[in-house]
Amino acid sequence: MNKGTNRENIKEGLSVGIVLKQDQRSGKLTQGIVKRILTNSSFHPHGIKVELKDGRVGRVKEIHQKAA
Repeated sequence: MNKGTNRENIKEGLSVGIVLKQDQRSGKLTQGIVKRILTNSSFHPHGIKVELKDGRVGRVKEIHQKAA
């Protein structure tokens, strides 16, 4: 698994695990497919912020598979 802190590792269509804003204290992961990348910088220490296909937004903690 690649780290979700580098923007270059994240592409639209990837299957990822993100932490939603309301789950930051617990660290609970939410699975989904990346719709778009919201972080403009190439690196973020807490994870690159993305929007999932279902509309939820959070920071990437795990990358499960490469985009096809």
